[in-house]
Amino acid sequence: MIRLKNVSKMYGPGIVGVKNVNLHIRPGEFVSIVGQSGTGKSTLVKLLIAEEAPSGGSIQVGGWEIGRIRDKDVPALRRQIGVVFQDFKLLPKKTVYENVAFALEVAGAPGRRIREVVPHVLRIVNLAGKEDRYPKQLSGGEQQRVVIARSLVHRPKIIVADEPTGNLDSIHTREIVDIFRKINEFGTTIVMVTHNREVVNALRKRVLTIHAGEIVADHEEGKYLI
Repeated sequence: MIRLKNVSKMYGPGIVGVKNVNLHIRPGEFVSIVGQSGTGKSTLVKLLIAEEAPSGGSIQVGGWEIGRIRDKDVPALRRQIGVVFQDFKLLPKKTVYENVAFALEVAGAPGRRIREVVPHVLRIVNLAGKEDRYPKQLSGGEQQRVVIARSLVHRPKIIVADEPTGNLDSIHTREIVDIFRKINEFGTTIVMVTHNREVVNALRKRVLTIHAGEIVADHEEGKYLI
């Protein structure tokens, strides 16, 4: 599903994003990536979603070779990968329904498919009944659930979440993690970057620790941070 071989990303002389990363994430895994700020977590996310190209090594995601992907193929790749960021990036003048539908509209989906898919993904994230609300009428946790719903519209095989609970309190954090857990149980691979140790401990899933651009620990399922 995801395989990195000797992957490095340099931003200039002596400026390391990641270096010599070797990693295999199997289909259906839930993997948390932890580490201090500036250690390479976000760089790794950008490489996985083809926002940046590696300086060396190879990255395979869902059958795509990221280092060789053509610009015109990037949208197709990103339909296979749902992306959730810390900042919600919702359109303030569109309703919940319209924000989620927009991801389908820009991909050219017909109206019938939009009317089928949007209510379905909103039910998954427990937002049924709030379709007509605007982002400013939602709590932070609800806004992030809209983002997750939007990430699901193309039925992605992988979801990459970069600090998805970073702006949320503990209650909303648990809600978001529970939704990711439920999505993972459907068979979707989840890769989540987080600095929240409590989240990692509660999940008890595989944990990768990054330091100075390198993976320094890989705890398999059932082992977690203390």
